[in-house]
Amino acid sequence: MEVVPVTCALIFLEGKVLCAQRSATMHLPGMWEFPGGKIEKGETPEACLIREISEELAISISLVSSLRSYDYSYSAGKIIRLIPFVGIWDSGDISLLEHQKIDWLGKDELKKLKWAPADMPIVEDLITNWNNIQRQLVDYLRE
Repeated sequence: MEVVPVTCALIFLEGKVLCAQRSATMHLPGMWEFPGGKIEKGETPEACLIREISEELAISISLVSSLRSYDYSYSAGKIIRLIPFVGIWDSGDISLLEHQKIDWLGKDELKKLKWAPADMPIVEDLITNWNNIQRQLVDYLRE
């Protein structure tokens, strides 16, 4: 069975996380996700995510920490391994180059969205670990 490694970014700004809505041209149109993409051959997950965020949103981010990875099968014989990282927005103005919409949400707002199935375990982890992640971000920004 093929396992495709895919990264995603939980990008924080002022205590909220960036959520992106998939466009009509993407698989699962209209569903929400944490932006990211497939790891290319020879690429580290971290390098992949920095590249993907630049390509999808035209911004630069710094990665603070990683969260637990999850496997999800959208079709028989193919599994994606979603590898999440917590990050902060460093620079650039967001341009929606692949998504149709973004929103910045707090912990209590996340379950209001219709998430892509592969992202649901990440959403649950984020909600469970929200306070710890916020402390990590504060510590990172102090350094």
